[in-house]
Amino acid sequence: MIKLHDLRPKHGSVHRTKRLGTGSGSGHGQTCTRGQKGQKSTSGGPKRIGFEGGQMPFLRRIPKSGFSNEKFRKEVEWINVGILDKYFDSGIEITPDAMAGKNLITKRGLVKILGEGEVKKSLNVSAHSFSKSAKEKIEKAGGKTIVIRI
Repeated sequence: MIKLHDLRPKHGSVHRTKRLGTGSGSGHGQTCTRGQKGQKSTSGGPKRIGFEGGQMPFLRRIPKSGFSNEKFRKEVEWINVGILDKYFDSGIEITPDAMAGKNLITKRGLVKILGEGEVKKSLNVSAHSFSKSAKEKIEKAGGKTIVIRI
């Protein structure tokens, strides 16, 4: 029967770590298995990926093209009117802060209201933009849509 204190790794599967700089008799002293000369033999050895010995690296030599809109893009969060109808009572002013308070949005940027779902309550919704169907549904139920200007 095998017991926990009898368990051992398979013979030959575990190796001792190579101890470097332990004197000339060890075989790993003096240069510590790095060799005599060369870039990797001293401290500060291997250079970063793409380094070409001081020559202008390939990625900087090739021409760059294209345009990235990353800096200028606007983060827009959307929410459906059905969710607003579910989480808010009739007659309450619904703002992006109120939506973030109920964890419906993360308050990252602009808020757009979309028209999926039914509206049975009179909602007063303030947002940065509304879809056509959302605006119709809110106003048909007796609510108001207020566009927030940036």
